Amino acid sequence: MQASVGIVGMGWVGSSVAISLLHAGAARELLVYDLRQALAEGEAMDLAQGASFYPPATVRVADIAEMKERCDVIVIAAGRGAIPGGVDRLAALQHTVGIVRDLGAQLAGYGGLVIIVTNPVDVLTAVFADAAHMPATRVIGTGTMLDTARLRQVMSVELGLEAQSIHAYVVGEHGDSEVVLWSTARVGATALRTWPGWDGSREAILAEQVRRAGYEIVNRKGATNHAIGLVTARLLRGILRGERQVLAISKVQEEGPYRGIALSLPTVVGRRWCDAGGDAGVVAGGGGGARSVVGGVAEGVGVRGTCDLTPSAASGARSAPAS
Repeated sequence: MQASVGIVGMGWVGSSVAISLLHAGAARELLVYDLRQALAEGEAMDLAQGASFYPPATVRVADIAEMKERCDVIVIAAGRGAIPGGVDRLAALQHTVGIVRDLGAQLAGYGGLVIIVTNPVDVLTAVFADAAHMPATRVIGTGTMLDTARLRQVMSVELGLEAQSIHAYVVGEHGDSEVVLWSTARVGATALRTWPGWDGSREAILAEQVRRAGYEIVNRKGATNHAIGLVTARLLRGILRGERQVLAISKVQEEGPYRGIALSLPTVVGRRWCDAGGDAGVVAGGGGGARSVVGGVAEGVGVRGTCDLTPSAASGARSAPAS
């Protein structure tokens, strides 16, 4: 695979994305950037010295301008870090929107794909697309891919099965208003709710466990990074190989009642990036959560009007824990 990938923000999440990408063999060239030059240089050196243990790839530091010229895909993992104590991801928005908006302005005219990882990911996907004047199909967020992976892991423990045998999605927002699509969940080829021994009364408990998963990790170690790194690498590998998988990514809705709002929905993702968008109506099928999901994300997008977007506020790409 001859692709060039850039990562902006080399903290907890950016570094985990980097090592996961290299192990997946998703790129032949990895360019990294952080506002803290020494951190970016150290991470690049550390990653490069492990070259004997992953498919052939070069790793080095680059600035935003070079990434814009060289990279097929740029991953944004820069911004305010996670806040311990179970604070909603939207609380980080005031501190992060200026950075992401500034990066969008720097990358205006970029011809590749941008993947947003920074939280709140759905809101910032819309912020970046607006600032960069890029089409919705070329600015996507990792969305609820991580929540979906968490759901499948929780269900695998509940059922005593491998997570790969479970097909279920979390949609809407990567955050407190996320919606689990229990009605469409399947185990193998069998509807979950007809699976022998499935206890429907446990669904609310399991959904809450998934919703709180990131907070529980942050309260213990200060950030979540490994799982989101694997999620991002999986997304990138699928895109660059043209695998046309259905993944719960976030993108700005281009039509319908939720036009202009970024929502996380099952979407066909392939070499042409977002080949077919999900139907926002599926959010409502998860138990009446559409209003709270859209309201929460729309409220977050609305915060843009109250943020300080001066150059001092958007001072650069400091790495950020996420998810």
